[in-house]
Amino acid sequence: MSDIISIKDLNLADKKVFIRCDFNVPQDEFLNITDDRRIRSAIPTIRYCLDNGCSVILASHLGRPKEINAKYSLEPVAKRLSRLLHKEIVLSKDIVGEDAQKKATNLKAGEILMLENLRFEKGETKNDENLAQNLANMAQIYINDAFGVCHRAHSSVEAITKFFDENHRGAGFLLLKEIAFAENLIKKPARPFVAVVGGSKVSGKLQALTNLLPKVDKLIIGGGMAFTFLKALGFDIGNSLLEDELIEEASKILIKGKNLGVKIYLPVDVVAAQACSQDAEMKFVPCQEIPSGWMGLDIGPATTRLFKEAIADAQTIWWNGPMGVFEIDKFSKGSLKMSHYISESHATTVIGGGDTADVVARADDADEMTFISTGGGASLELIEGKELPGVKPLRVKDNE
Repeated sequence: MSDIISIKDLNLADKKVFIRCDFNVPQDEFLNITDDRRIRSAIPTIRYCLDNGCSVILASHLGRPKEINAKYSLEPVAKRLSRLLHKEIVLSKDIVGEDAQKKATNLKAGEILMLENLRFEKGETKNDENLAQNLANMAQIYINDAFGVCHRAHSSVEAITKFFDENHRGAGFLLLKEIAFAENLIKKPARPFVAVVGGSKVSGKLQALTNLLPKVDKLIIGGGMAFTFLKALGFDIGNSLLEDELIEEASKILIKGKNLGVKIYLPVDVVAAQACSQDAEMKFVPCQEIPSGWMGLDIGPATTRLFKEAIADAQTIWWNGPMGVFEIDKFSKGSLKMSHYISESHATTVIGGGDTADVVARADDADEMTFISTGGGASLELIEGKELPGVKPLRVKDNE
C-alpha cells in the first residue's frame, strides 16, 4: 500500500492541481441527482488542496454520451458540489477548448474550476495522448481520486500520468482508501470470511470467484449466475438465465471449493415467473421444481433464511452483486433482505460498488456498512488480483 504515491507525499503549496474525480452519479428524468455519494466522497481531497493554497481543476465523465448533449452536462454536479463545499465552482463550456484554457490560466489560489464532461471529447475513452497533454498543461500537479474508472485506460486516468513525474502525481484520499480496503480484504481478513456473490452473469465474476476461493471460508452464490451452478449440479432450471458454455467452469469451482474446505451455498428456492415484469404472475418454488417455461428471478424465502444463517458467524463479509432482478419491485425482496442481514451482522462489511451499492442505498442500510466502494468494475478487478491501469502509474518505481 505504501508504494502508492499519496497526495500527502507531494508539495502542493500554492500549486495548480488537476484532480480526476468520479462524478458519474445517477440522475432522474429531470436530471436531478438521486445519489450524491460519489460527489461527497471527493470532498476530503478537494478540501486538502484548498487548505494548501491550491487552485483546483476538477475533471470527470458522466454517463456514456455519443456526442455533446446537455443531458450529460456536469452542471448539476457543479451545483451540488458548490452547495456541499459552500464555495463557488466555475464550470467551463468545454474540456480543452478556448473557454477551459482561458479559465484554467486565470484560476487563482482557492478557486475551483470544473471542466465539462470529459467524454464529450472522443479521445478520452481512446486514451488519446494529445488530449492528455492538453489536460496536463493546465496544471502542475495531477491527482487521481476516481477509483470508479481506474480499471479503464482513459486519457484522464492513464495517458495523462506520462506528463507528470513522481513528484507531481499521486493518489487522492478516496483512491487510497479503496485500495487499502481491497488489499486488506484479500491479504488479512478477519475470519470467518464470507463472500456473497450475485448479479446476472458468471462470466463477469469468474476470475473473482477463482481468486477468492482459496481465501474465503464460505461462498454464497445468488442472482442470475446461481442458475449456471444449479444446472451444473443437474437441476432443471426452466427458462432461467443460463450460460451454457460456463457449466463446466461452474462445476470446477464447486469441486475446487469442496477440496479447499470452502462451504458453498446456493439457492434452495426461487421466486419464479413466466416473464421478467412487475405484472407477471409469480410463485415461490424449490429449485428442484421450477416449471418448464418459467424462470427464477429472485431468491426465495427459504434461501434468504439459509443465507442469513450462513453469514451469522462471519467476521468479514464482501458482497458484490444483487440476489435477483432488484430493479423490479416484485423481485427485489431477496436483495433487500440480504442487505438488511449483512448490515445487522457484527462483521466488517465491504460492499462492491455499482448495483450492490444501489441495493444497499435502496434498503437504507448504507450507514450500517463498514465500507461501500464507489466503483463496481474496479473493485471487482482488484479482488481478481489485477493491476488497475489508473493505479499502476501512481506506484513508486525503483528506477524512474
